[in-house]
Amino acid sequence: MAVEEWMRSALLSLSKSKGANDLAKRYGLRFGAQRFVAGETIDSAIAKVRQLNDSGLKVTLDHLGEFVADRNEARESTDYCLRTLDAIAHSGVTANLSLKLTQLGLDIDRELCLLHMQEILERARSQGNFVRIDMEDHTRCQVAIDLLLQLREQFDNVGTVMQAYLYRAADDVSALASRHIPLRIVKGAYKEPREVAFPVKADVDQNYKKLLQLSLGAGNYTAIATHDEALIRFARDYTEREGIAPSQFEFQMLYGIRPALQQDLARAGYTVRVYVPFGTDWYGYFMRRLAERPANVAFVLRGMANR
Repeated sequence: MAVEEWMRSALLSLSKSKGANDLAKRYGLRFGAQRFVAGETIDSAIAKVRQLNDSGLKVTLDHLGEFVADRNEARESTDYCLRTLDAIAHSGVTANLSLKLTQLGLDIDRELCLLHMQEILERARSQGNFVRIDMEDHTRCQVAIDLLLQLREQFDNVGTVMQAYLYRAADDVSALASRHIPLRIVKGAYKEPREVAFPVKADVDQNYKKLLQLSLGAGNYTAIATHDEALIRFARDYTEREGIAPSQFEFQMLYGIRPALQQDLARAGYTVRVYVPFGTDWYGYFMRRLAERPANVAFVLRGMANR
């Protein structure tokens, strides 16, 4: 196994460590996490959103949290999502909300999670806002899609994410795009077995292109979430060649990654939305960002050495 692949595997394994998560919380957002996480409070997140809006970028806010195993924690996460929506509405910034179903109690009780989602979507709808369900590991993929389809019977302000490294993604995109459910296309950031996911990057990239064509070709609103300039060029060329209006898609990138490229796309007239995570439960998200590009570990180690 190549060194970079070994590091990626190790970082993804560490991302699931409760002990490491507890240790990280104790030391806060030091040692490099602040590069990817916009603080621990709603106020700090809204301040970052305003800065990004002022530079021509839209935002989706994510109050970090996942794999909740306690009903009280699931309720607290739901309340925090509601407060985040209220803060967006009251501040006047341009942002919507992204969330994970496991932080709302999916692993505890599906019906509990459904009730929490209904409450969040009702609040968002009353404020003219949109909520994106982030897709998690493959074991929760089908239940997330089933819950999404149930929610779409009541709400049209909810969409989800499709992960290009999953073999099943093309079938899922075809099914959801035909229902005109807004989709964000990503490569995927979890450690998945080769039985369910493409193990080779080139195959993931090829499948990513296929998913874009399926979603956009169906006339579906599509968020092209990547920092890969080759895939961005492909998307730009494809939409121009097929006469797909820029109003049918947007580019999405993560907070702290390729900010110059974000600005270049915005100046070129494209809608660009930045995924801005915040909160105290940042460890798993941070480790997955390091795993995506292990070279970032050097950045963290330099930060530690300078403390």
